[in-house]
Amino acid sequence: MRSFRKKFMIIIGILLVIIGAIIIYFNISYSPLKNKFNNDLENIINNSKINNNDFTEDDFKLYPHTIQKYLKNNGFIDNRKMNYMNILFQDTNFIQDPKKPKLKIDYDQYNFAKYPARIAYIKSSLFGIPFEGYDYLYNEQAGMKGVIAKNITLFDQNGPYMESGALCTYLAESLFIPSSLLENDIYFKEIDPFNIKATINSNGLSVSGIFTFNENYEMIKFYTEDRALVKDNGTVEHIPWTAKCSEYERNESGINLPKKLQAIWNYPEGDLIYFEGNVKYFEYK
Repeated sequence: MRSFRKKFMIIIGILLVIIGAIIIYFNISYSPLKNKFNNDLENIINNSKINNNDFTEDDFKLYPHTIQKYLKNNGFIDNRKMNYMNILFQDTNFIQDPKKPKLKIDYDQYNFAKYPARIAYIKSSLFGIPFEGYDYLYNEQAGMKGVIAKNITLFDQNGPYMESGALCTYLAESLFIPSSLLENDIYFKEIDPFNIKATINSNGLSVSGIFTFNENYEMIKFYTEDRALVKDNGTVEHIPWTAKCSEYERNESGINLPKKLQAIWNYPEGDLIYFEGNVKYFEYK
């Protein structure tokens, strides 16, 4: 009996050591995916500097009147051109499948002006186990990777549909970083005074969408049919996609920016708001 009890206590001790080691590993800041994100971020920043003089009205004199009004009314004119923007969303509701529970995620996003590049690091947990994601459009490639417990890959999506989808997202957010309009092959066509069709061409791809503005020339919506839904199992659905912006506030530089953003799949049976983010901060460099 004593021998059994001794072996039992040894086993329990080993299990406690293993569990403790796992908990410590889960809580240290380092992870392979975060390291990949940080390395890519550093490389893009070092290779995406532009001329940082101030925006002028002459920069956009050939653009539709609505785009000119947006840039002037929202405080970009006479402010400095930016290399990139960084948006942090905290405690954001995220759901990709209506049959699955919502996740609370932190979404740390960078968009660059010199060429279409957009990367984001996603942090969350599943049943107490850390979950990380990497959403990227970089070096003419795009995809999304999800990792649980820092080393177990849940999904790793890439390919043409991810590239066109990421390019649509970059276009949808291009008005928040207007230097991207001057650096890239983006052009606009007026539909009416509050709706503008935009098209971006990059790496042999061309995608379009429609920007909608309110009476204050705040951009409140972007709609596209060029962004396919790629599910975790690799299947693809071709359904419309909408991004909505609201609750605008001016920052210390006088630039008017939204505090709330939503990403929506427009299913025939009804809209799915799969990303509902509250902006923690919105910075330019």
